[in-house]
Amino acid sequence: MGVRPPPSNSDEGPEVIEFGIAEVAAKLDDGDLSFPASGEEVVQVLSNPRIKYDADGHTVPLSEAVSDVERGHFEDKQEFLNALHPVFERYRNSKTPSVIERVRAALPI
Repeated sequence: MGVRPPPSNSDEGPEVIEFGIAEVAAKLDDGDLSFPASGEEVVQVLSNPRIKYDADGHTVPLSEAVSDVERGHFEDKQEFLNALHPVFERYRNSKTPSVIERVRAALPI
């Protein structure tokens, strides 16, 4: 997933904030990993990065997300990402917003 940040006054093109499986996919593209692979191998090769699971920047270690997946072996990158998708959705939906986040969401900014 990805979301555009609030507009700014710069002339540069819009920047996209990657989170969830979009961030994992980018890390897999940058990593030296070949499939088939186990979830543990993926975590080890990528050095267990913290992955943002929402646009607010909340993170979870990749090892924790992988441990919530019901399977341990993946034939290809897409299979791995598909397995992680519901895990990141659960994290995103179960996160209780902080007081500041609730006030910010209520204000018309």
